[in-house]
Amino acid sequence: MKFIHTADWQLGMTRHYFDEDGAARFSEARETAIRRIGEVAREQDAQFVVVAGDVFEHSMSRPRTVRRALEAMKTISVPVFLLPGNHDPIGVESVYRSSIFVAEKPDNVHVIENETPFLVDSHVELVGIPWTSKQMIEDRVAACLRALPPADGRLRVMVAHGQTAGMGDLNNLGRIDLDAVDDAIRAGRLHYLALGDRHSTTRCDDAGRVWYSGAPEPTDYDEDDPGNVLLVDVDRRAVTVTRIPVGTWRFLEETLQLRQREAVSQVRALLAGVADKQRTVVKLHFAGTIGLDDQLALDEFLNEQRQVFGAIERHLHRDRLAIMPPTGGFEDLKVSGYAREALDELLSEATQEGPNDGPFHDALALYYRLARGV
Repeated sequence: MKFIHTADWQLGMTRHYFDEDGAARFSEARETAIRRIGEVAREQDAQFVVVAGDVFEHSMSRPRTVRRALEAMKTISVPVFLLPGNHDPIGVESVYRSSIFVAEKPDNVHVIENETPFLVDSHVELVGIPWTSKQMIEDRVAACLRALPPADGRLRVMVAHGQTAGMGDLNNLGRIDLDAVDDAIRAGRLHYLALGDRHSTTRCDDAGRVWYSGAPEPTDYDEDDPGNVLLVDVDRRAVTVTRIPVGTWRFLEETLQLRQREAVSQVRALLAGVADKQRTVVKLHFAGTIGLDDQLALDEFLNEQRQVFGAIERHLHRDRLAIMPPTGGFEDLKVSGYAREALDELLSEATQEGPNDGPFHDALALYYRLARGV
C-alpha cells in the first residue's frame, strides 16, 4: 500500500522581510506545491495523501487563501486527508468550519475531526489525532494507542502533529512518547506514524515507520532538509520511505568579513553565485571594517538586489562593523549652526562608543546620508 505523507503547508504564511511582490510569489509557491504533490501521487500510484497538520498558517485564514487552497487540492486525483494542527486547530472558529471551506470543499478532501478510525478501503485504516486548541495538555498519541483494538489484519496508519519527547520545549505536556509508538509497532497495532510540526524531513525510529515529512516548501533558515514529501510503501512486514523533492524556495544565511574599499565587490561576488535568485531569501551578517562612503554604496547595491531576490534580510544590530569616516572626513558636508552642533555631538558619542556598531554609529551614518541628500 502506497501513500503520500506531507505536512506543514502553512498556507497563508507571511514574512516581514517580503515586499508585496515577494510575498505574492512565496504564497503562490505554496499553492503550486499542492499541485506538485498531486502529480507525485499520480506518478507513484499512491492511494491517498495525508497532511499531518498545519495545512493553514492561521485558523482565521483569508477567503482568498482558503479558496485557492481548495482549488489546488481539487487537482489531486486521490483522497486527501487533512489533520488540524496547532496553527489551524479544529474548533468553533476553525478554518475547516468556515462557510467558504464547507461550501467549496471538493469531494476528495476529508478533514480528520476526531480520533475515530477511518477505513480508507477494506484493508487500510487511518487514525488521526487532531488538535482542538492551540495547546496539547497530554500525549494524545499514547492515549489513543492504548485504546486502539488489534488491527485485525488491516494496515493501520496514524497521523499526528507535534514534538516528540527529547526535542523542543521540555515543559510541553503534549510531547509524543516514541517508546509507546515503538511498542505499538512491535505489537502489530500500528504500521506507520505520519508526523507533522518539524519542517525538516526526519526519520524518528530504527524501523523506519515513524517520520516527519517536513514542509513541502521551506519556511526558515534553520531547517535542515525541507522541501520534500514522502512516498510511503508499507505492509505488515516491511516499509520503504522515499524522499521526493517538491520545494522551489531556499533560505540562505551568510556571514561576510568585509574589507575596506572591497565591501561592495565582496557582496556582489557572493550574491552573483546564488542560483534562482527570485526564489531565494538571504540573511546577511557583516563584520570587519568599512568606510562610510562604502557603506552607502553597499546599501544602494543591496536595495537594487532586493528587486532581484525573493528577499534580502539584514539585522543591523547583529553586524560587527567598524565604520570609518568618509574620505576627507565630514568637512565636505559644509553644515553649520544646529546641524553642525548635532554632527559634533554624534562624532563625540560615536568615538566613545568604540569601533564596533552601535546606535551613534547608525545615527552618524544616517546623518551623512541626509546631509548628502541620499
